[in-house]
Amino acid sequence: MWKTVARRLLILIPQLIVISIVIFLLAHLMPGDALSGLMDPNIPIAEVEQMREDLGLNLPVHIRYVNWITAAVQGDFGQSFVHRRPVTEVIGERIWTTFTLSLFTAILTYLLAVPLGVLAGRYSGKALDKTILAYVFLALAIPTIVLAILMVFWFSPIGLGWFPMGGTVNPFVNAHGTPFEIIMSRMYHLFLPAITGALVGTIGIVFMLRANIIERKVADYVVFAKSKGVPTRTIFSKHILRNSLIPIAASIGLVITMLFTGTIFVERVFNINGIGLLFLDSVNLRDFSVANALIMMFSVLIALGVLLSDIILSLVDPRIRVK
Repeated sequence: MWKTVARRLLILIPQLIVISIVIFLLAHLMPGDALSGLMDPNIPIAEVEQMREDLGLNLPVHIRYVNWITAAVQGDFGQSFVHRRPVTEVIGERIWTTFTLSLFTAILTYLLAVPLGVLAGRYSGKALDKTILAYVFLALAIPTIVLAILMVFWFSPIGLGWFPMGGTVNPFVNAHGTPFEIIMSRMYHLFLPAITGALVGTIGIVFMLRANIIERKVADYVVFAKSKGVPTRTIFSKHILRNSLIPIAASIGLVITMLFTGTIFVERVFNINGIGLLFLDSVNLRDFSVANALIMMFSVLIALGVLLSDIILSLVDPRIRVK
């Protein structure tokens, strides 16, 4: 097991090098630079060019890449031109907000997806299964950003008023409340964006679990158990459901990672000050030092999520070992 993890981590190194090159080249090919749109039009062009020269923006692209990747390996992703602070500080301030939202979303996703997938698989072809599939296809057809906007109109003070329109915590509670009150306020503010992400995140899990159950209902060992007179409930719980949940359990690592990297539009609509919103702002403002660092972080998280899923799969199913 540990040899497998070590090999996968070593394979990750050349992958990240290739990704870093592609990221840097794409940022270089985008029109403008970090100083575009930030300069006073009254500043002489000569002074602007001198600032670009001082910042190294006029260096050849391969030299700029070498300087950037050398510093990044040491944990220095440079300065944010917009925030005027180190990139690591800017990201560090927001990463826990996104992590909390992603974890909350993942919990709600599995709480919704697993029962729906089990019911759809057990009663396949019946009215309940068709109703669940109708919900899944509807969720698949609605883009995340559209669903987020609809949730705001329906459940925020604009509509029913059940949840706040945005933010992560009540300012008064954050300043004067107890730790428990602050936690409850955060959960209250994050519930609507989390359930929005969960409604979309359930699609793949419901489909996978339903297909697994339907496939195993006609497996040889199930047919054999039925021929021996084993009760239907016992067959479903001990043979069909247990084996069907193995791939779902193995996908936890990748699902959490994808939720962590996929909260961009949810954070934008609900005005959550996380790394998703930071990424959009950094791209719009040409703050490439922040954008490049975030894309590299997303790439590492996805690779680690795949590795975690492989490890979980080998743990929950002893018959499987990653070679």
